[in-house]
Formats: sequence, structure tokens, C-alpha cells
Amino acid sequence: MKKIILAATFIGHSILALAQTAPAKVNTVVNAEEAFNKLVERKGIKDGFLSVADPEGIVFKPNAVKITDFYNSIDKQAGKLSWQPKIARISANGDLAFTAGPYIYSNGKSDDDKLYGDYVSIWRTDAENKLKLLVDLGIQHPEPEQEEITDFKEPTASRTAPSKDPFAAKNIIVGTDKILNHSLTISTLAGYKEFLSPEARYYFPGFQPMTGPDVIMKFINNQAIVISAETIDGGRSSSNDLAYTYGRARITKGNVVSNYNYVRIWELDKSKKWDILLEVFSAIENE
Repeated sequence: MKKIILAATFIGHSILALAQTAPAKVNTVVNAEEAFNKLVERKGIKDGFLSVADPEGIVFKPNAVKITDFYNSIDKQAGKLSWQPKIARISANGDLAFTAGPYIYSNGKSDDDKLYGDYVSIWRTDAENKLKLLVDLGIQHPEPEQEEITDFKEPTASRTAPSKDPFAAKNIIVGTDKILNHSLTISTLAGYKEFLSPEARYYFPGFQPMTGPDVIMKFINNQAIVISAETIDGGRSSSNDLAYTYGRARITKGNVVSNYNYVRIWELDKSKKWDILLEVFSAIENE
């Protein structure tokens, strides 16, 4: 009997250990994003955003402002907004995730009133382990000619114990972002070549999303743009495999200088180096 009890105890501990080390599932954030879309469809844009907002969550209007502050300051946001996640990642611990994909905004009855673009949403878990919207922004571009390819990938790492010094983990990713920004002032192409992931995505207003370092570098070279940027803040998952940063950028093309917000999604590669998985620029129109 004692052997049976000991065996049962061992099996129970083994199952618990497996549950603790098994990484989070990417469908968790995909489902959260799709539920958010349905909330906006049912409640409207303002109430939909307020329903899912992290207390520290931000949108860019045009500067970074808390989601709750912005939407509580307006009576209603007119029009209809719908979107579909096409890219999604989640950290092994499940506390940080993002999705990106196409959106359609309409504020009229005809197709001429529709605006097309792509969004990027970053999510993190709250005290109840529910994903809340932390960062949201997007770009506008012409109506796409073909549907985007779905790319949902599971974490490759196992769950880990949270860092004993989360501030140090944050400082590392913010420091990495600052190093990239310094590199861009020396050479835009060389800076990106050093930091782009092989699966990197690049979202720039007025253009369809770009995928892959070669495509991104060709775009930057053809556009002959020079980028200077300043880091504002960032964050990192407790499993240290996914992170984000955001800031402001000045992009020069010829004699024209334009201001943008940027958000970068970072992933840790096999050599433990942080690479850019996705970068999105949002134009600051009124500056």
C-alpha cells in the first residue's frame, strides 16, 4: 500500500512539474485578440478598448497616452473598426504576447469611406493572469491585393521562474534599444543588419508590411532614409524570451524630416542575442 501511495505521489508531482514547465500556448493571445475584436463590434470602439486595457496600457494620439485616459476623455469614437490577427507570439511564461494583422476602419456606408492598414497589439497578464492590452498602434496603407499569411508560433523555451531582479531584465532590453538607436545614427543599414531577426517584420505608413531582412534593407536603401531615434520605455517577459520597446523617431528623406512613434518587438535568438522581430512606425501628423 505504501508503494502505491508513493507511486501516486510521484506521478502527481511529475504532472505538476510538467504543467509548470510546459510553455504557454500562442492561441491564448490569438483568442484574446479575437475576443477584443468582438467586444469592439458589440460595444463600440471606446468601450471595447476600455474593457481590455491594462492600467498602464498606451495608445499614440499622437504622443503616448494611457488607453484609459484617452478613451475616458472622449464621448464616443465614431465608425466601425475590425481586424484579424495574422502574426502572434507569446512568451514561454505567458505573461507577454503580441499579435499583428490587417484592419479595416469605416466611417460611412460606401467602400470609398474605408481605410485599410495593419495594427500591432502588445498584451501582458494582470494579477489574475488575464491578458490585458498594453500597447496598441498601427499604420495606414492602400487596400491590400492579397491576404496576409498566418504565422502563429509557439514558444520554443520552457517556463522559467521569474527573475529575482525584474528591473535589471528591463534595463537590458532598454539598453539594447538605445544601442540600436545609436547605431542608426552612424549607419541606418548597418544598424538594422546587426539587429534584424531572420523573420523580421517592418511596418511603415503608406506601405504594405515587409518581411525578411533583405526586403527591409532594400526598402530602406531605396527610400534613402536616415533614422534617428530616442528610447522612451520598454519591458520584458519573466521568461526572458520576448520583449518590447518604444520611443520617438525622426526620419529624414532628402530635405524632408518627419516625426514618428516607433514600437519594437524583440526576441531572444539561440545565441542569447536580442533581435528585432517586428518594428512599426506611426506618423505624428501634427508636428
